[in-house]
Amino acid sequence: MTGVHLTIRRWEALLLAGILLCLALGANASAQGLVTWQQIADQSVSPPDARIQYGDDERRFGDLRLPQGPGPHPVAVVIHGGCWRSEYDLMHISPVSAALTKAGIATWTLEFRRIGDVGGGWPGTFADVARGTDYLRTLALKFPLDLSRVVLVGHSAGGHLALWLAARRNLPKASPLFSETPLPVWGVVSLAGITDLRRYREGPGGCNASVGKLLGGSPGKLPERYAQTSPIELLPLGVPTRLVQGDIDPIVFVEPSKRFATQAAAKGDDAQVVLIDGAGHFDLIAPFAPAWSRIERTILSLVAAR
Repeated sequence: MTGVHLTIRRWEALLLAGILLCLALGANASAQGLVTWQQIADQSVSPPDARIQYGDDERRFGDLRLPQGPGPHPVAVVIHGGCWRSEYDLMHISPVSAALTKAGIATWTLEFRRIGDVGGGWPGTFADVARGTDYLRTLALKFPLDLSRVVLVGHSAGGHLALWLAARRNLPKASPLFSETPLPVWGVVSLAGITDLRRYREGPGGCNASVGKLLGGSPGKLPERYAQTSPIELLPLGVPTRLVQGDIDPIVFVEPSKRFATQAAAKGDDAQVVLIDGAGHFDLIAPFAPAWSRIERTILSLVAAR
């Protein structure tokens, strides 16, 4: 029991350290004129055209937004961040979905089980986003969606999941996450996405500490889980990849994205880092921020490249 208590206390200490770090980063971001988490949380957004369950759990649903016009429309699967933890839901990224829909892209914003939810973490979180993405085939029977132009867009931990979704075709057949027929995607846009779970978990922040919770342990104890979920270990993706980064992001650094792009390109991928000067972590999901026009152009150009 002593070992259990020590483990719990260690996790509580890491979580507290993460909360304090986020508060400090928020204050520092505000002082630098960067978008803060509070500004993201305070955004308002109109409701989606439809909220649709893609599974039997109450957290397996998505918000569908459709552009004006008859279609069929290109689709962005939008995946929120929040350190894979249950206290952060899709509402904070919904303004991004609304902005993309206004620009002419249908958006399917996924909710899924996360750390703290029954069934969240390994393998439930991954199974949910995979099932939710594949559910577009069902939605296309009713709504005017162009499944030949599907792009994945995710922020932070959601960026990790977006990259993983693009890479899951490379999973071994023995993996519990393997699918014979994953929905083909045209490209992926990672907004400050986490590309390397092994290295990211070594950092000092609360999000870094969440990696072990997500996968149920360390790489030393569970190497196969890291190999099946860390995007850099599943290259090549086989689709155009844009890794968008703010150059002063204090939560997800630029260098891992550059390393990912280099390794992806060496394996034949069209992988590019899009570096936005003067942007932090949350600027990338703030349609009111100066960075947004560059991000929107990046996503639209990927869709238009079909």
